[in-house]
Amino acid sequence: MSEENNQNKPNFENVHWADNSAERVINEFPNEEIYTVASGISPSGIVHVGHFREVITTELVRRALESKGKKTNFIYSWDSYDAFRKVPKNAPEEYSKFLRQNIGSGFPDPDGCHESWGEHYMQNAEEALSAFNFPITFQRQHLLQTSGIYADGIKKALNNLDIAREEINKFRDEDRQIADDWMPLTVYCEKCGKDTTKVLNYNNEYNVEYSCDCGNKNTINFKETPIVKLPWRIDWPMRWNHYGVCFEPGGKDHSTPGGSYDTGCKIIERIWNRKAPVYTFYNFIGMKGQGGKVSSSAGNGATIQDLLKIYTPEMVVYLFASTRPNAEFDISFDLDVIKAYEDFDKLERTYYGLETEKNPKKIATLKRIYELSQEEYKQAQNTIPFQPGFRELTVIAQANDFDFEKVKEFYNEQIKTEFDLKRLETRFNAAKNWIEIYAPEEMIFSINKEIKKEFIENLKENEKNAIIQSKKFLEEINDGKELFGKFKEICENNNLEVKDFFALMYNLILSKEKGPKLAGFMIENKEKIMNLLNQIN
Repeated sequence: MSEENNQNKPNFENVHWADNSAERVINEFPNEEIYTVASGISPSGIVHVGHFREVITTELVRRALESKGKKTNFIYSWDSYDAFRKVPKNAPEEYSKFLRQNIGSGFPDPDGCHESWGEHYMQNAEEALSAFNFPITFQRQHLLQTSGIYADGIKKALNNLDIAREEINKFRDEDRQIADDWMPLTVYCEKCGKDTTKVLNYNNEYNVEYSCDCGNKNTINFKETPIVKLPWRIDWPMRWNHYGVCFEPGGKDHSTPGGSYDTGCKIIERIWNRKAPVYTFYNFIGMKGQGGKVSSSAGNGATIQDLLKIYTPEMVVYLFASTRPNAEFDISFDLDVIKAYEDFDKLERTYYGLETEKNPKKIATLKRIYELSQEEYKQAQNTIPFQPGFRELTVIAQANDFDFEKVKEFYNEQIKTEFDLKRLETRFNAAKNWIEIYAPEEMIFSINKEIKKEFIENLKENEKNAIIQSKKFLEEINDGKELFGKFKEICENNNLEVKDFFALMYNLILSKEKGPKLAGFMIENKEKIMNLLNQIN
């Protein structure tokens, strides 16, 4: 191909936002041997799906970097050395006595299942995240901060406070300017464990004199007695430099003009002579049917565990990979769960060339979304995997009393690989949970084991004949469409309205007025339904 033709060929290399972010990272840091990406939160309460957006945004950029041949390192920082500032609704009222102690080790877990308040939330979240197999190195800042590894970084920051003050003051009104004697260092009191302290003197090395509201007063060397912490606006760039972070996303609270990212960029450049990480802003997540922003400190919001009850891990990654980080979107727990699975299955068929799309750029984008949604960003197999439809699974699972072995037997001919079996099992569990927790009443059913006596007693002659004729056709037919074609004949033969015939059969089979598509349902559950029909003579 000529050079001219090559230049005219469409380039879809960076059709996904994660690939664009990865390209920005490489351009900003061209000489990194290992690209460190980072995210983190303060484990002050439940780790909800809003927090997961930060994790998945970082992970997708990491995958994009690896796709470009780069080695990566993903660190997730639990800011567990933050102070306990507010008692969530789900905590005992007496926990107010622990306010201002550090989250990671300052006070116990009220449930008694973990060694501390912070460990309770950190370990629960890590267990949930393990379902995704993300290669994350978790950092507990209450352990790192008290190990002394940041002592030199803290010293450098304190000796350059004029720079930090200048950069922060640029975004403040005259009446809110930081004073020249500003000493932004938190000391956790050795006596009461709280950060209700004031720095009285700093010797420009490692020695700090402090006093506490509890009456304690002392001088410490924070390299030997590391019980100090920088405020967030300085701590964040200090840690960027310490770990060589190249990419980190942030929410609205960090992304406003003059916010912690803006000032952090200037502070790391001027104090540590390093570029700030490439940054991506991510927006809030809503839960369909519930208003407002989820909040860990308020003790509300769906957790990662809640999400994994009804969405498989690949589905969860897909939901985020198919949405730009700066776009708000709702995660559905209602009937739209079915649509989400159908959309993913259509995407997968597009990837394997079984669905068509005219726009080549859109095809490239869809294929990239699918690739990024897969575990370890690789395809499970060379041919399209088995796609057990979520809607169908809700029917098959209930028809078989949620017995997975029977469901597996139903799909036996379609299961070709271990991946197919794993997908069936994870989707079965998701469908079961959705039916039991979120499904509307009209989708919930159980096939009768016998017909109620009063049902038989109340049958009219034409209804009884319609049931007997239905039994005859069901015995002879093994195709849902063919059986459906016989329903009109049955109704005409027995002077029944179609809607009345359907209501009759649903009541016989399910003791409900409505249910799954009748003909296919009867074929799929022929043996059970024949046992019922045989009770009508």
